[in-house]
Parts: sequence; C-alpha cells; structure tokens
Amino acid sequence: MTQLQKAKNNEITKEMRYVAEQEGVEVNILRENIAKGLVVIPANINHKNLKPIGIGYGLKTKVNANIGTSPIKSNLETELRKLDIAIKAGADTVMDLSLGGNLDEIRRKIIENSSVPVGTVPIYQATIEIEAPENLTLDKYLEVFKKHAKDGVDFATVHAGVTMEAIPLLEKRLMPVVSRGGSFLINWMKKHNKQSFLYEGFDNVLDIAKHYDITISLGDGLRPGCIEDATDEAQIYELKILGELAEKCRNKGVQVMIEGPGHIPLNQIEKNIRIEKEICKNAPFYVLGPLPTDIATGYDHIACAIGGALAGMYGADFLCYVTPKEHISLPDANDVREGVIVTKIAAHIADIAKGRELSKYQDKKMSEARSKLDWTAMAKYALDPKTFRKLVKEECKNNPDISEGCSMCGEYCTEKRK
Repeated sequence: MTQLQKAKNNEITKEMRYVAEQEGVEVNILRENIAKGLVVIPANINHKNLKPIGIGYGLKTKVNANIGTSPIKSNLETELRKLDIAIKAGADTVMDLSLGGNLDEIRRKIIENSSVPVGTVPIYQATIEIEAPENLTLDKYLEVFKKHAKDGVDFATVHAGVTMEAIPLLEKRLMPVVSRGGSFLINWMKKHNKQSFLYEGFDNVLDIAKHYDITISLGDGLRPGCIEDATDEAQIYELKILGELAEKCRNKGVQVMIEGPGHIPLNQIEKNIRIEKEICKNAPFYVLGPLPTDIATGYDHIACAIGGALAGMYGADFLCYVTPKEHISLPDANDVREGVIVTKIAAHIADIAKGRELSKYQDKKMSEARSKLDWTAMAKYALDPKTFRKLVKEECKNNPDISEGCSMCGEYCTEKRK
C-alpha cells in the first residue's frame, strides 16, 4: 500500500513519523493532510537509504536540485559529485535529468548514493532509446518507467496533460513549447494525428506508480518559456487537465503533486498559485522558479530566488532550483551549490512569510548572536555556514580581533557601543 492509502486507512507509517519529527508537526495532522492529498512523501519502497521528506501544506518549503548528464557532457563521477554537493548544500530532493551516457547506470548510482528522494523524467530515456519522439509507444514508455520504478525512483514527472486540444493554442505563443517532454509529445501527436498515448494510457502509468509508491509529479509540458506567454490559454488549459489527472491519481491511491511555471512576472505569481490550488484541490505545487524576467541570463538563479520567495509566500510548496548556467549550458558542481543556496534562501524567506515558527526561530537566534558579536554562533545559524566562515576568515587577516566589530564600522559598531 502507498503512503496515501495507509493515511486513508488511519495508519501512521515510519516515514510519517520521521517527517513529523523533522518538521515539528503533530503526526496525526500530517497523516490527515496526506489522506486529503495536501501532502506527499515521495518514498519508493525500493529506495533503501532514504531519509524521507514531506512536501505540501503546513510543511517547510522544499528545494529540488536538477543534476544529470547531457548528450555533450557525460561523466558519472561528475554527477555523483554534484549529488553530494547538492545534498550538503541543503537540497531536499534531486532529479536525474540525464540525456547522455549509460542512463541506467547513472540513475542507479545516483539512487544508491542519495539519502534524499530522487526524481526522473522517464520520457527522456524512452525517447533516447527509440531515437525519435515520433516512434514512441505507450509500451516503450511503460517499459522505461517500470525500470525507473524498480531502481527506486521516488517521484517521476509525467507529461500526461499535454493533449491534442492544446496544439492550436500554441500558435499564439512567442515560444510554443520549452519543455522537452512536452515537445516530444507534441511532435508525436502531430505525426500520428492521435491523442497522446500518455493521456490515454495514464491508468497504466498509475498501476506501476502504485505498486512502488512513486509520487506522480504531473509535468507542465506547456509551461510558458518567456514572460510574453505567461498565464496564457495553453498553460491554463493544461492545468485543468492536470486537475483531472490528479483526481485519478488520488482515486487510485497514488500520491500526486503538480508542476508549474516557468517564466511568470511578479504581478501574476499570486494568481498562478491560486488557480493551481483551486483547480487541483490544493495538491502540492512544484514550481520552476518562477522566473520573473527573461533577461537575467547569468543571474537567473537570483531572478529565480526572487520569484520563488514570492511563490512560496503565496502557497507554492516545492521550488526547483535554477543555476547561473540556466539557458546557457550544463551546470558544474559550483553552479549546483550556488543554485541550491539561493533557492534555499528563497524557501526560507517564504517560510517566514507563512509564519512558520521554526524558520522564525532560526532568524531570532541569528539576531541574538549578532547582538553579542558571537561569530561562532552566527555560523551555526547561517543558512550557508561554509561561505560565512570563509568570509570571516578573510576578515580576520586584516582585523584579528573581530570580537570588537568588523571592518565595516570598526569602533562605530552599533552592537559594540550599545
């Protein structure tokens, strides 16, 4: 039985107990929220070294880090290093989006070495193995998805909401489809002039997900890839389909969350969160960014943090990081770390805005340490202690006794003089 089925049967699992303890919430309330579909615990029965996390209502805003090879750059050791760095930086989950190399080996090694939930996008491997999206079949997709499931993948992006009816709506866009999975399905439907095999065969996908307790992450294959296309007819049409599919998941006993945009201006973020929560019955919302501008290339991680903080405040539950290399190239290990840190900052800001007491407590303890010029305690409560200690060490080279204040104010330090 899945976490959702057990929650509906009033059963408290060891994963629920662990999450409740980590979050500082009452376990029966957590169980009730899982039963209602407000919270998911992505925990494949085959992921043996997993420390489970919860995503959704009443819990800390979570952060995902995307890793994985490309057709141009493929090195397993590099991806395992990215995995290690992402987890140490505070990523709550990772996604293996590999497109190059031995995909099965890469995925299995990532799961084997990951203590956090691992997600994948099965349509990537299915397409690569048959060499062209127009040759995809439901059977091939299910074959790959089952392989991911057996390996221990905890959540999977499924673009089942991309349907034929949306194709005419894309003609109005500046950038029709920026999702790889979405583009694969659009090309397939145009080639065969048939409804999406993922939409029509969704029950088969759920059978596998239910057996292994994989959380379905309903992918936004028609997410806007630029501000010009934000919150348009195609995006909202797909979201309505995702609402129907989410209900299918719940009825089947499969945990589900919803993926969201994408490039969205700040003044539309609240509307996007509200619409998703209404259409999808408050299912956990997993957003990429959102990016509130198209021109922050090289600094997209910062733009992402601005959009993510606002999205989290309005009710997004799960933020997918963006790195400085977004729209440019495959990120390296340093990019991964920076992407995680800035997105963790956004998530923490959102949690304060939501009134989460544990988040507010951490800020209070930092303020107490600052008021005493206690640099050791400041490092303890800093979101990125590694960088904080590095900067303090550099400061000490020119200012040996920083207990008397840093070089910004010197003898005029307000905390020293109070």
